[in-house]
Formats: sequence, structure tokens, C-alpha cells
Amino acid sequence: MNTLTRFPRLDTILMIEKFIKEHDGEYRKKQLWENLPKKMMYQTYSIAIDYLLVSGKISVDAEGKIGWIFYPKEAQERLKKAHLFWKSPNDKQKM
Repeated sequence: MNTLTRFPRLDTILMIEKFIKEHDGEYRKKQLWENLPKKMMYQTYSIAIDYLLVSGKISVDAEGKIGWIFYPKEAQERLKKAHLFWKSPNDKQKM
């Protein structure tokens, strides 16, 4: 492991999350980094973005723009509705 790797602190990740929520789908990766309210090394920023991608909180569209996709409360409300339900791929339809 490279000893020069800088990992983001929690407050840094939360700041990036907030900025992405406020500017949902407006910026590509480098543009977003350039417009953050607090400056940081690009390497640190990239690690935070990778974490947010892997954790399912953000996505990148076909144009490379970053958007916020993590809405757990809304998902729970949608799952409560009778006409919207989660079906496991293992469930077999009865015919």
C-alpha cells in the first residue's frame, strides 16, 4: 500500500455528500471537485467518490455527471404500496 495515500475524514465525506445532493446531476467528477466549498487533494476526493459509488449513494450518468441516488425513506414508503412490491428473482410465478 502506498504510504502517501490520503483517506478522507468523515466530515469531508459528509461535505461531499451534501454538495452532491444540492447539485444533483450538474457536475462531472473533476468539475465537482473544483467547485467544492473546501479544497482537498484530488486523490483524497477520488477515494471519497469511489466510496460513495460502491456504497450506492451516487451514480454517474452517460455524460459522466454525478447524481445522488440514496433515498432510503422514499424507498421504504414505495415498498409499502400494494401495487409496488419487491419480487425476488427466486420467486416462481404460478400459472
